Amino acid sequence: MKKASMVAIFITTFFYLCCGCFGYAAFGNDTPGNLLTGFGFFEPFWLIDLANACIILHLVGGYQIYSQPIYSTVDRWASRKFPNSGFVNNFYRVKLPLLPGFQLNLFRFCFRTTYVISTIGLAIFFPYFNQILGVLGAINFWPLAIYFPIEMYFVQQKIAAWSSKWIVLRTFSFCFAFWSL
Repeated sequence: MKKASMVAIFITTFFYLCCGCFGYAAFGNDTPGNLLTGFGFFEPFWLIDLANACIILHLVGGYQIYSQPIYSTVDRWASRKFPNSGFVNNFYRVKLPLLPGFQLNLFRFCFRTTYVISTIGLAIFFPYFNQILGVLGAINFWPLAIYFPIEMYFVQQKIAAWSSKWIVLRTFSFCFAFWSL
């Protein structure tokens, strides 16, 4: 997952940076939020719909990759907190017609479904596509790019709680959590 997350971050950063830089270079401050329909062109409808479907497909895949560290952290916490719970720790073999069998953990299924629905539900409250991307990106990108690396640094370097380095890094993480939203 570490390699997949790094590749996903680099590719996403490259493409978003290109879109942002080229859009600004071409249109300046008049760059529309939605490049597909921002210039008043809504036809052919099928092409705009296909492009939007491709964007959604891209976001669903990226969302799953960026969410993996969050899922993993919650899974580990729940397993430690409830070691004897079958709901949290048991896997069930599921076989659906015409599909290969797979293992299902009820806690993972419930938590991940609730997480995705709640973050998308929060994003729906924002009226524009850019704000939806901003909220989803902030919710997923902050733990992956800020919180988890700082926590790993604390463990690897054995930073004592309430030391000056600990306070500075915690403040940094806390400030970027709210700044990214």
